[in-house]
Amino acid sequence: MYRAGAHWGISAIAARLFRDRRGVAAIEFAFIAPVLLIMYFITMEASQAIETSKKVSRIGSMVADLVTQQTTVTKADLDAIMKIGTSTLQPYNRSTPTIIITGIQISDQASPQARVAWSRKLAGTTYSADAKKDDPTTVPSTLNIRNTFLVRVESDLGYEAMITWSADESKALGLTSVFNKIPMGETYYLRPRRGPTVPCTDC
Repeated sequence: MYRAGAHWGISAIAARLFRDRRGVAAIEFAFIAPVLLIMYFITMEASQAIETSKKVSRIGSMVADLVTQQTTVTKADLDAIMKIGTSTLQPYNRSTPTIIITGIQISDQASPQARVAWSRKLAGTTYSADAKKDDPTTVPSTLNIRNTFLVRVESDLGYEAMITWSADESKALGLTSVFNKIPMGETYYLRPRRGPTVPCTDC
């Protein structure tokens, strides 16, 4: 049996629900919150990446400055200076830099030739020789001045984004291929401060 009262009751409930806006804000927040979180993490990650890139550049300038202030160096001296250089990255510690210090002698010729006098490398936590003595190398044309000496410092880092990094090196969030190991690097050339060259006595 059809009852008109029931029909009007359902219509009244439907009309009241249609007019009720109390849940709109919650629904809007549910849509907007993920976007806001993504923007926050991207902004945070970008600022950290920029700051780390500046620190990688600072490694090169600081290491080159310390080496060129010496009259002579040893392998132990160069290793200690490179270790100091890596400390500038702190508190970033998700990956380790590679630092290469090369002493370069430019020949006393009409067409100067740049050759390696000595070279030392830090990769991760391993110290080793890099290029061999007397190997040919290249320098910018403006620095290729006959009978001069240069110290070149190369600093490189594969930046690992926080949103993809994990302590056990497992793949995180499926974003590793896009954001992981962003290359950062800088090369500095400086001349000796206290003499014509900076020889390494045991390199």
